[in-house]
Amino acid sequence: MRDLLHLIEYEDLLQEANNKLVRQAKDEGLRALGYTCYFMPEALLNLPGCFSVRLRAPRSTSPDMATYYMSNRTCMFGRCLLERALEGGFNFLDAQMATETCTVTCRFQEHLQMMDVIKNPDFFCEFTDVPFKKNENSIAHFEQQLQAHVLDKLSEHFGIDTSDEAILKAIEQHNEVCRVVNEIGEFRKLDVPTITGFEFQLIQLVSLVCPKHLILPMLKETLEDLKKREPDVKPTWRVKVVLAGSENDDPYFVKLIEECGALVVADRHCYGSLPGRDPIVIEEGEKPLHAIARHCLQTSMCPRFMEQHVMRERKEYLAKIAKDYKADGIIIEQMKFCEYWSYERTIDTIILPRDYGFPVCSIEKEYVNNAVGQLRTRFQAFIESIEIKKIQAGGGQA
Repeated sequence: MRDLLHLIEYEDLLQEANNKLVRQAKDEGLRALGYTCYFMPEALLNLPGCFSVRLRAPRSTSPDMATYYMSNRTCMFGRCLLERALEGGFNFLDAQMATETCTVTCRFQEHLQMMDVIKNPDFFCEFTDVPFKKNENSIAHFEQQLQAHVLDKLSEHFGIDTSDEAILKAIEQHNEVCRVVNEIGEFRKLDVPTITGFEFQLIQLVSLVCPKHLILPMLKETLEDLKKREPDVKPTWRVKVVLAGSENDDPYFVKLIEECGALVVADRHCYGSLPGRDPIVIEEGEKPLHAIARHCLQTSMCPRFMEQHVMRERKEYLAKIAKDYKADGIIIEQMKFCEYWSYERTIDTIILPRDYGFPVCSIEKEYVNNAVGQLRTRFQAFIESIEIKKIQAGGGQA
């Protein structure tokens, strides 16, 4: 397939956190607000006068300095973020809006709070408590937390307008980004998709790390270009898979899977669009902040929620995605030393084949991908096993 409009530029934007669009927004006088987790509502960090940057550490190598502070038995994602901060890669941040969620990112953000790491005199780090349940009491508590630790702090430090009108404007912009990304994602449901998983991952990631008002016009142009794109006469893939699991901000991991012959048609992981690009719906009579708190808790598929019925809902959601996107199998990846996703990956590996009939490839990986050969072998074997099952189901010989 021919190259999509802006795709090379998207790839370039992902080479560093302080990319050219971030620098442009800073030159406009906007405040850069970092975050690491879906539980920090993206829309609240895009109020007039500021913009959100979901943190990544692209082109990381060995996080030696961060390992000294955090130990080598913690998830490499958090260590690579701290390493990048120690290198000066996050000095453009005006604040880090932290959440009490995964342990290792808490450790990373605690170091930002306690150490003089970010060389910006205006910088501060603020933690928000996130409930472990999705009931009404949890939503009310979360709303209070967002008011106290996000809205009040932004107003206090930077004079940001945090009125209902400003929040509604931020929600409108957020939903427009969601609409465009989701419309692009619909092309992945085609029998012969006209966009690869690698390409979609680039698009989804730039929508997370770039100022919305600057990246949105580009995304719209890419969508219009995609509508005119023709698929390859002969598809280069052999099977379709869903990529699910923990933090994954590496588009080249997706590219590796696709080089092995599996087209990644859906992304149910922490940096993915499912459910990360679900629009925020405000119910009748509902305050916009309450709508954001409710949306964030109710749509999250994070394994922090451990009630049995919620765990079952996550399996049903993943199976539904695989069916809707016509996937032949599911790859579950987990960052090494990630406690929550280690449990989830183990359970998914058993439940999804047994109860829903989807083959599963279970992967534990590092943030810095040094095991390309081993992963390639695993993916190739998984693809071949799916093909054999298809042959057997059709009455042929393997």
